[in-house]
Amino acid sequence: MAYDAKVLRRAEARYDEDKQRRAEEFRARQRICYGREPRLEEIDRTLRLTMAKIVQSGLRRGTDPRSAIAALKEENLALQRERGELLAGLGYPADYLIEQPACRLCRDTGWTDGGMCRCLKDYYAREQKAELSQMLDLDGQSFDSFNMNYYSATETYNRKRSARENMENNFEVCVGFARHFPSSIRNLLFTGKPGLGKTFLSASIAREVSDRGFSVVYDTAVRIFADFEAQKFSRDPDDEAEDGVRRVLRCDLLILDDLGTELSSTVAQSFLYQIVNTRLAQKRSTVISTNLKPDELEKRYGEAVYSRLRGEYEFLPFYGDDIRKLKKR
Repeated sequence: MAYDAKVLRRAEARYDEDKQRRAEEFRARQRICYGREPRLEEIDRTLRLTMAKIVQSGLRRGTDPRSAIAALKEENLALQRERGELLAGLGYPADYLIEQPACRLCRDTGWTDGGMCRCLKDYYAREQKAELSQMLDLDGQSFDSFNMNYYSATETYNRKRSARENMENNFEVCVGFARHFPSSIRNLLFTGKPGLGKTFLSASIAREVSDRGFSVVYDTAVRIFADFEAQKFSRDPDDEAEDGVRRVLRCDLLILDDLGTELSSTVAQSFLYQIVNTRLAQKRSTVISTNLKPDELEKRYGEAVYSRLRGEYEFLPFYGDDIRKLKKR
């Protein structure tokens, strides 16, 4: 699984902030207990010294440290029992002054031998959702809230199927894509005029895939190509542009929105070719949304790009009445 470095840095920062907050809360707990019963501070200080002595005895050469270690351990246990009795007298549990990690799997490091721990993954998922929410309405747009009634069950708009039959097919494809991601590597291309649900289904896919722990990048062609341009042509590209290119090429799922709204140029063609070709080679899924018709895509981006789109992407046409206008009626 690929992680977005930008999102991961924020997740690790939040993770460390919470770990520091818990440490400060524990120190405050210590101060209160020590103030009420000074003997507790003496015990904790002695316990720390006892543990150091146990380690030293174990490392000492030329002697048998077992008897010394046994005596020190007994002293340690006696101090722990006394501490527990004092805490009970104050109304606290026996382990009240033992600092425990929030996650016992990684002991609050965020990582295990198997990679990122599930506790840090939770932070990553929250930060990724916050990132996606800057451009998408993840709370309001989901598969469960999709309304098929906006699509006519009779109007075909000069197509073989009615707008509703077509959208039922698109919806089924998108749900399957998101809920089985990435068991079958697929790529989708949404085509159609504005206001027909392309962004809604893009947001639904982003939400579903992100909730399942995969890295998702959603952005417009204008912003994505701007990062590629800054990274390629700037004499001293900034870290943000470098990160932007890396995250587009390496994320588990890229959703490239509004393709065709950027200025038409051979440079834009080359950037799109790089994105499509690289992600296909790395077997990473991509969803592209555009207001352009298929023949307009070929004319604008050239045969090399279009042949890859036609060969590797499932084209989903969107047609019907503008939903934004229908909502205003």
